[in-house]
Amino acid sequence: MLRGFPFAAPNVPEGVEVLPRKVRRGAAYDSSWAREQPARYARFFIVEGPMRAAVSTLASPTRKGLDRLAGLRGPLIFAANHHSHLDAPLMLTSIPQPFRHRMVVAAAADYFFGNQVTAALSALAMGAFPIERSRVSRGSAEQAAELLEEDWSLLIFPEGGRSPDGWGQGHRGGAAFLSLRTGVPVVPVHLAGTDRIYPRGATRLRPGSTTVTFGHPLQPAEGDDARRLAVKIEAAVATLADESATDWWGARRRAAAGTTPSLTGPGTTGWRRTWALGDRSGRTRPARRTWPEL
Repeated sequence: MLRGFPFAAPNVPEGVEVLPRKVRRGAAYDSSWAREQPARYARFFIVEGPMRAAVSTLASPTRKGLDRLAGLRGPLIFAANHHSHLDAPLMLTSIPQPFRHRMVVAAAADYFFGNQVTAALSALAMGAFPIERSRVSRGSAEQAAELLEEDWSLLIFPEGGRSPDGWGQGHRGGAAFLSLRTGVPVVPVHLAGTDRIYPRGATRLRPGSTTVTFGHPLQPAEGDDARRLAVKIEAAVATLADESATDWWGARRRAAAGTTPSLTGPGTTGWRRTWALGDRSGRTRPARRTWPEL
């Protein structure tokens, strides 16, 4: 049986330098094909069909604050807290038109683009493109900025990864940098409930209810840098979390007084942070034992 060329790769002649193979995964993955018209039509049917049905069944979402986006035009940066892999589908089925079907998702290159199969599925189903979360990548930032300038809206999770314990994590500067670079407003969003349905490390889904709360778009103020704007975005998401857990008026009063509960929780470790979550974790605290009334 013949085993040489053309049934196998030919030998390289001596003296010829072999070019390195082009990397087709990770941060180097080219997702531009997923923004072409055929892929966009396919994604429309995925999002409005099986993805919407799955989110409705598993997460039973309540959506608040959509009136704060009424009348807006042009691209927006949606910046949300991050507890679960369910967050992206929940957002993709909650963001209103005209933004929903011209949307790209900044996704972790090491997780969603680790191999050809997951990379292609992420790009097609979510419109995802790879970003490096372990270090600041000029290539990822430039690509995101170019997409915003081409009128694509962006979904980004500024915490950089899913919560490890149910509390939020401090915001990184990606959303703020892109807003300053392109002039595109940032819409803060708070997601509640996905940590109970599919938390980090879970092996199965537990259907429940969720709440998606959209805030007013934030524009960079004069003198803002990426760090200062990132703090403002995190504070806005914390206010939305307070609003979702209590009421609009009380949340606004606490925001004005600077007493909004932190997204990141108490500065302790271990069981104290879990205990402080209270009802947010989906677990109940044991009732205090008291003497019976006689």
